[in-house]
Amino acid sequence: MKKVLFTLLAASSLALTANAAEYKIDNKGAHASINFKIQHLGYSWLTGRFNKFSGQFSYDAEKVNESKISINIDTTSIDSNHAERDKHLRSDDFLSADKFSTAKFVSTKITDKGDNKLEVVGDLTLHGKTQSITIDAQKIGEGKDPWGGYRAGFSGETVLKLKDFGIPEKLGPKSTEVYMQLHIEGIKQ
Repeated sequence: MKKVLFTLLAASSLALTANAAEYKIDNKGAHASINFKIQHLGYSWLTGRFNKFSGQFSYDAEKVNESKISINIDTTSIDSNHAERDKHLRSDDFLSADKFSTAKFVSTKITDKGDNKLEVVGDLTLHGKTQSITIDAQKIGEGKDPWGGYRAGFSGETVLKLKDFGIPEKLGPKSTEVYMQLHIEGIKQ
C-alpha cells in the first residue's frame, strides 16, 4: 500500500511540475524566421535573414513567467540576397563564421507584461562572446492546426550592438547596431 501511495504521489507531483507544453520550432515548414537589418553607411538599409536555425520552447499560458526558449543559429546560413556580400559577412571582417558557425540564445527570464506582451531576457552567444539581451516579444496566437497538431506563435524584436560581440564596425558610425526580428511558430510535442 505504501508503495502504491508513493507512486501516486510521485506521479501527481510530476504532473504538477510538467504543466508547460514543449514546442519544437517549425523551421522546416518555413513558419519561423530570424531576420535582420543594419544601416549601410548611413544611406540605406541592408536586410537579410539566417536560413538555418533550430530550437524549442516551453509555454504555459497560465504560467508564462516559467516559459523557456532555446535557439541555435547557423551563422554560415546568413542570406542578404547577394552571394558576394554574404561571403564577406561570413568572413573575419564580420561574423567569422568559419570559427563561430553557431550562435545560441537561451532565455534566463521571461516576464508576462500583459495583453500578450512579453519581455524575454537571455544570453546570446555570437562571435565567441556571450551577452545578456532583451527581446520585446508578443504572443501571436495558439491553437489546433489542420493536420491534428497544436501550435503557438510569437514574434519579437531586439537591437544588438556589434561591439558587444566583438564584431568590427566597418560600415560607418550609423552602422553600429543590428535590428533583429524573430518570428517563431512552434509545434507542440
